[in-house]
Amino acid sequence: MQKRHKNKQQYFDEQAKTTKKFVVPYLSDLLDINNNSSVLEIGCAEAGNLKPFVDLGCKVTGIDIACGRIELAKEFYKNHKNRENLEFICDDIYNVKPSDKKYDVIIMRDVIEHIPNQEIFMGFVKEFLKKDGKFFLGFPPWQNPFGGHQQVCRNKFLSKLPYFHILPSPVYKAILKVFGESEGTIKGLLEIKDTGISIERFERILKKEGYTINKRTFYFINPNYETKFGLKPRKLIKPISSIPWIRNFFTTAMYYVVSK
Repeated sequence: MQKRHKNKQQYFDEQAKTTKKFVVPYLSDLLDINNNSSVLEIGCAEAGNLKPFVDLGCKVTGIDIACGRIELAKEFYKNHKNRENLEFICDDIYNVKPSDKKYDVIIMRDVIEHIPNQEIFMGFVKEFLKKDGKFFLGFPPWQNPFGGHQQVCRNKFLSKLPYFHILPSPVYKAILKVFGESEGTIKGLLEIKDTGISIERFERILKKEGYTINKRTFYFINPNYETKFGLKPRKLIKPISSIPWIRNFFTTAMYYVVSK
């Protein structure tokens, strides 16, 4: 496990930096983000991704099922000059009525791959978008070198071992046990294995649920790696990015903007 996974302030700062440098400009090509914009982040955790939007004066809502992380988010923002524009909700998104409020922007970065029944989810969350709203999603395809999130392993060897998460579940579980991972870590990693998503399945879901893809980018080097490791983002080159299934193994992050 890397130190950044334990240091919540560091993690918050990394999220904020990446979103400011890459996500906001990515969205700004398609819509004007200003102090009249309303923004929702689903699975916000400590809400580092929301900071650039809060800094811009947007009306911001963050929702997460983990109440402890919501409390940390409130702590991080307690002295922010625009804190009156912030709303944090600790709940399951399915318990929130889409009719109550609609948003100009919805963001989910490194979250969709953790959600069960993505088909149902994407159909439900669409109703939170305004008619001309945009939905940003960034995620690692399951088959990429660390698509299993094995970097959270406490064993240093496993945390740096690529691709072994795509082994059959019994073999994957056995390896995690042999290398001394806790039952909690094993359970969490197997859950990610169950919910991991490929580029092709994600796009089938978008089509089925009536979304339009406004923009997409295949990243060979994830933009977040610049903040974490000092590596410059690199797009996946053609023809690899055009080959279904194969491209999942080389894409460390997908960026999408979709709309109704």
